[in-house]
Amino acid sequence: MLDHTGIGVADVARSTRFYDAALGALGLRRAMQLPSDSGADGIGYGREYPIFWIDRFHPHSVKQHTAFAATSRAQVDAFHAAAVAAGGTDNGAPGLRGVESGYPAGYYAAFVLDPDGNNIEAVFRQPQGG
Repeated sequence: MLDHTGIGVADVARSTRFYDAALGALGLRRAMQLPSDSGADGIGYGREYPIFWIDRFHPHSVKQHTAFAATSRAQVDAFHAAAVAAGGTDNGAPGLRGVESGYPAGYYAAFVLDPDGNNIEAVFRQPQGG
């Protein structure tokens, strides 16, 4: 199990606008912020404590993929709309992903590239069977 993870970004202020909107749609908020004079200049998002960090300490030229769990299809839709409105680039509109493409049945997701080109996903896994 993971406790937290994060990515490096080129411009924390620019990325903060994107992540405030995109992760806010999933019910996450700024849980911690490191001061810009610390050399890290980072924001940790979560509910009670940070689970996902953006910072300028780690390299930002490495393209990452991070998927966040959504509680419904509507939340996936809201994530995508908020992320694109906040400057993200559509990388896969909300919808069911096909089992023929390697996704499990009921995998409803959306993908957006953040300002640094990282692939950020929101996914709702529809319960299967009874």
